[in-house]
Amino acid sequence: MIAIYHENNNVVQVEVDAKPITFSQNNIARTLFEMAKLYPNSLLIWCHIDLKPNLNLAGMVTVFHHNKIMVSYNPIDETFLSEAIGYCELSSFIKINKKVSYPSWLVSSFAGGIHTSVLNTLKDSLSTSGSFDYFLHSLAKLAMPEGLLCYSEPQLLTGFSRKIATSKKNTFVLFRFVKQHYKIQWIFLLFLNLFLYERKIPVLPFVFSLFYVRRKLSENILDEIEVSSKKQVTGGKIDVIIPTIGRKDYLYNVLQDLKIQTSLPSKVIIVEQNPNPLSISELDYLTRENWPFSIEHIFTHQTGACNARNLALKEIKSEWVFMADDDIRLEKYFLEKALEQIKLYGIKAATFNCFQKNEKLIYKKIFQWPTFGSGCSIVQHQFIKNMQFNMKFEFGFGEDADFGMQLRNQGVDVIYFPKPEILHLKAPIGGFRTKPVLPWHNDKIQPKPSPTVMLYDQLHLSKQQIKGYKTILFFKFYKLQTIKNPIRYFLNFKMQWKQSEYWANELKNKK
Repeated sequence: MIAIYHENNNVVQVEVDAKPITFSQNNIARTLFEMAKLYPNSLLIWCHIDLKPNLNLAGMVTVFHHNKIMVSYNPIDETFLSEAIGYCELSSFIKINKKVSYPSWLVSSFAGGIHTSVLNTLKDSLSTSGSFDYFLHSLAKLAMPEGLLCYSEPQLLTGFSRKIATSKKNTFVLFRFVKQHYKIQWIFLLFLNLFLYERKIPVLPFVFSLFYVRRKLSENILDEIEVSSKKQVTGGKIDVIIPTIGRKDYLYNVLQDLKIQTSLPSKVIIVEQNPNPLSISELDYLTRENWPFSIEHIFTHQTGACNARNLALKEIKSEWVFMADDDIRLEKYFLEKALEQIKLYGIKAATFNCFQKNEKLIYKKIFQWPTFGSGCSIVQHQFIKNMQFNMKFEFGFGEDADFGMQLRNQGVDVIYFPKPEILHLKAPIGGFRTKPVLPWHNDKIQPKPSPTVMLYDQLHLSKQQIKGYKTILFFKFYKLQTIKNPIRYFLNFKMQWKQSEYWANELKNKK
């Protein structure tokens, strides 16, 4: 293990296996690459010299359980980039829960680590000029979509109580970062949002950022780094939950696919819904045919995907649960290969590529997924025993993403796998369905966005992210609605946004 200790943006000490060695320069980033070249198969740690007594070296083996992991921890409230970065990034990676291991590219120079094989792979693609914090943020932001798993990890430090001097947030640095790591339109949106919501006019930072070139990594650059987790992921038994309504034939095909799996599920939990109070189940084949797994059939007159999945979650007994839809098709090796991938990465939750026929594959990498798929995910049971799909999202949008955030706030990351695949038939809406009448449907001023979307934003995004989303929605919605007078549209949009906030607060306070 290599440990590089620094202060005031300069290297002050380097240790290999707890023994001090000489180093040739003070630049921290260059020293990282120098050590990576000398020790190509080692774990490399960086740490502020004041935090050396608090560095949890004994816990590093647990944290870095495979080579494609980069972690850091910022023990104080101050951040390197301004909170205004939220105006440009609406993902779940910005508002960090520091109490748990949390996925984020917001990397800290206080304490962190990476495997030297990653540094050697990226050595010709990263600039070492500028501050160490900027270098780390750039590395994580570029490499995260390529499959580097980046986390804020509280296990890195123990017993921290001291104050450490930090540099002031720099608007020039913020604009430079946005220009180098986002599409060019984002610096214009950043400028606009700072003016609209903070009454700032950062002309010089904006102009100076135009002279920087966007940074990119070569495609597949990290593919040669093999992943083989040292974590012991136990158990191979899996239960499947499927909510269904009026799709008898489609559900039958899903069960047939599960029937021929090379790794059979232990139990399939089916929640059948029919709002007709006089109705009975139409799924006669559940008892007429023989199945190589047990079937738990729940019949309810209460409709709604959140309620149906919550009923199913209570019946899980196995170590793993596959959350499925009633209109998918699976290859016979799906469950076997899915669990193999999960064990290879040593993870607790995975979302799999769920595509429609002839749909072009967009996400081809294994990477940290910013949301969650409630019809195409496998999760370790122990982490969802006390979880539910939030009923406040019922018949709206956002319950999947909210469930994913509940997982992340427990320290459970969600990893996306392009293989094995799930074919999503997008079946026509089944029978017995009635369009739900939500409380705001008859409002003269219709809320924009949907109140459940606003509820998700209020629960899980930063203030800057919500305001940034508001600006984007304002421009996107303009071309889709009928009011073309800009002033009238602005006033109407303002009222719609307020109406959405009102109903989101009503939902939030609803018991």
